[in-house]
Amino acid sequence: MPAERAHRARHHETLMEARESLALMLGPEAEFRDGQLEAITAVAEPGSRVLVVQRTGWGKTLVYFIATRMIRVRGAGPTVVVSPLVSLMRNQLATAEAAGVSAAAITSGNRPEWETIRRNLLQGKTDLLLISPERLAYGGFRRDVLQQLPKGIGLLVIDEAHCISDWGHDFRPDYRRVARLMSRIQKHARVLATTGTANDRVVEDVRAQLGSSMRVLRGPLARESLTLQTIVLHQPTERLAWLADHLPTLPGSGIIYCLTRADTELVARWLRERGIDVHAYHAGLSHEERAEREGWLLANKCKALCATVALGMGFDKPDLAFVIHYQRPRSVVDYYQQVGRAGRALPQAYGILLAGAEDDAIGEYFASTGQPAAEEQSQVLRAVEAHGPVSEDQLAPIVNVSKTRLAQCLRLLRADDVVGWRDGRWYRRPGSWSPDFDRWARISAHRLIEMERMARMTSHDGCLMEYICRELDDPSAAPCGRCANCAGPDLPERYARRTLREADAAVKASHPEIQPRRQWPADREHPEPRPIEPSLRLKWGRALCVYGRLGHGAAVADGKFRRGGFGRALVRASAELIRDTWSPHPTPTWITHVPSRRRPRLVADFAQALARALGIQCREALVKRSETREQKRMLNSSHQLANVRDAFGVDRRAIIAGSPVLLVDDIVDSRWTLTVCGAKLLEAGSGPVFPFALAAATGVARP
Repeated sequence: MPAERAHRARHHETLMEARESLALMLGPEAEFRDGQLEAITAVAEPGSRVLVVQRTGWGKTLVYFIATRMIRVRGAGPTVVVSPLVSLMRNQLATAEAAGVSAAAITSGNRPEWETIRRNLLQGKTDLLLISPERLAYGGFRRDVLQQLPKGIGLLVIDEAHCISDWGHDFRPDYRRVARLMSRIQKHARVLATTGTANDRVVEDVRAQLGSSMRVLRGPLARESLTLQTIVLHQPTERLAWLADHLPTLPGSGIIYCLTRADTELVARWLRERGIDVHAYHAGLSHEERAEREGWLLANKCKALCATVALGMGFDKPDLAFVIHYQRPRSVVDYYQQVGRAGRALPQAYGILLAGAEDDAIGEYFASTGQPAAEEQSQVLRAVEAHGPVSEDQLAPIVNVSKTRLAQCLRLLRADDVVGWRDGRWYRRPGSWSPDFDRWARISAHRLIEMERMARMTSHDGCLMEYICRELDDPSAAPCGRCANCAGPDLPERYARRTLREADAAVKASHPEIQPRRQWPADREHPEPRPIEPSLRLKWGRALCVYGRLGHGAAVADGKFRRGGFGRALVRASAELIRDTWSPHPTPTWITHVPSRRRPRLVADFAQALARALGIQCREALVKRSETREQKRMLNSSHQLANVRDAFGVDRRAIIAGSPVLLVDDIVDSRWTLTVCGAKLLEAGSGPVFPFALAAATGVARP
């Protein structure tokens, strides 16, 4: 009984401390949201292990800020927060300052401040330290910072904890190091994991890695301010027309999510042409451009940002009035995470899902490329073993995997402690490793199931919010009474036929640019990339369309694989683009084409027809010396260049010396075939070389 009374007294004291901290942070009238006080008191207990699953905007940050204040008063060591994005850290630092918590972050962008931050932390002047999971990979950080804390870590916070699970929608390999860190911290240290997007499978995986004794506190995930609606519009031009007609009627400002960078540019440009202030946002923009556009949206200086998932967890705008999906996301979890950005501090906000015919193909591509296969990891590890220490540039000619995939493989292998990184080079660490083929196969299969479950949502006739919550295994899932299926649609599905015609014309007038390559990649003879001599570089070029999609893209695919030739409509459209829209300068006086042994007349006949339409000569100046593998099977620049570097020659008799030339191909993807052929023409004495392709593979060049 005395022990029980003492426990109740401590619990009452904890409640009072938590309420006092809330009043100091947010004012005397502030009240905890449902579940916050329970989470704070659970975390404050020495040795606690707590996983909080709550919807976005619930206030998970408040929980660990108040818990930090409380345990610091009791003499505990500082809080260490593992957070996935620098932009998230910036928001958390600002919130910590307002809450009276002394906080700092160690990132790649504040290296000059590291020593001051370390000294303040060790002297007890800093209550909370924010780091990325990648920081845990550095032995110097663990040795010089974490292991030197006089009182150890008081509270370890794993923010966005779904990243620790490879079943999660945003798996980050370096989060695996968090589990290893937990095994090294003192038993009395507290651990809090937080997420807003975890179903039962992810929760169990997190518990398996962080400890089965972890207490799970789960709240309802339904967003009461969101009005959801799905609209199926198969053709991209239909969705462009719908946006143009209905976006101005929506209140406030918001986000339009697209699956590809090219689509963000297309949609944003189309809407601006219609007088609607919308701008593209994706990872291809500079840091300064992205920050500027975020600022426009935060200040309501634009109607919307048309964004890829690059505008994700790190962006917080409480009064975001709508989220529209131009295409269907890969999974229900992705959709919930993205649509949940809207309406955090509004009584009503809109989540509009537009679904199209291309969604399945894009989704299957992302599902197949989401994580490196076990075979790819094995290939990369063998290369590091045989050639290490080695840079990523030096690995590219050895392993036939894409640059992005190579980086993913190396991160996964580093997270497993079988490779290390020092002075810009990768090396093999001691220890055995074998790929878990079965696990990766199950994950790939699961990604396809997730995509199918997302597809079902577009035809679901029950409550949309309830469907989402059930997919996230929310036990409190129930009809919302607000979505289009519960209360009737707020927004019409129709659009004006005139707008559709204008969208179709705008898409056909959108021509991707072909950016010239400026450096040769590393190869067996040259371990580092090197510049392409300016005298051997292509000029900027154009493609008529994006292959297989929009405008003339379907006609190019049909001509290449079904008709065996490209019709007069494509010739006429290409001539109009070159003559009236592009107008390359100096004006080409002749045309040549990239030769092929598989289909020798396909591009040759098109080039001749195009030359007639432009009223200039067509000459077969290039010859194919040897057969090559399909470039699409070469997965990085080193292999793509090696595949074509010696495959082409020049018939100097066909060259018009010093005269500008149009170099024609059917489809451009890596640009290495055009780059090699252009360099050979220039070496042989031609004038400037302007590349032209009927179609650009998706994402090759930005429109």
